Amino acid sequence: MVDDQVLIRAGLAALLRAAGLEVVGEAADGEEAVRLAATLGPDVILMDIRMPGVNGLTATERILAAAHDPPPKVLILTTFDLDEYVYNALRLGAGGFLLKDTPPERLIAAIRTVAAGDILLAPAATRRLIEAFTEPPAPLPSPALDRLTGRETEVLRLVGHALSNKEIAERLSVSEGTVKTHLNRLMAKLGLSSRAQVVVVSYDSGLVRPGHPLPRPTTTEEQRPSGRPGGR
Repeated sequence: MVDDQVLIRAGLAALLRAAGLEVVGEAADGEEAVRLAATLGPDVILMDIRMPGVNGLTATERILAAAHDPPPKVLILTTFDLDEYVYNALRLGAGGFLLKDTPPERLIAAIRTVAAGDILLAPAATRRLIEAFTEPPAPLPSPALDRLTGRETEVLRLVGHALSNKEIAERLSVSEGTVKTHLNRLMAKLGLSSRAQVVVVSYDSGLVRPGHPLPRPTTTEEQRPSGRPGGR
């Protein structure tokens, strides 16, 4: 838990412990957060943004860059609802963004959601983030996406549409384990460290556009290379 205000840390710690969550450490600034994350290996980090010295965004970048696999999930918790904070937090690998006026029960649910590997954004932030992508995106360099298989590209697109691994598995008629394998492989190929970054890339590459419907699932027949036996 990272916040420069001791009363906020104390209140959050009491809230989390009452909900059955273990608070393994507290930091008053980004520098201390980086040090504690390396020694304590937390599952989730609640990260403030504006702090003396090293801010929360810089700390998030440094923590995730130095983390062993699996890296901790970072949930940004701040008073400041600014667009650049949301976008930069996602680009740096944060798994969620909430405001400090979030009700306690929603915060607890958010921690569990982020710990499970899903993304969680404050409703207002989600709406504005989508609106930010209404302009034509700057395409990701094609060689990056060219390294993906057809199924990995499909999983990238569906993650961008905010589907969970379970929903993707049901849509593609495969197991959740298979979806996770495809997701891990595409993240490795694109140099991504979080599901949030996968969403950002899906928009930046133009695979996902606001208001566009979900693509229909690719059938087994459609995945076969042309000219290969197996057609009807």
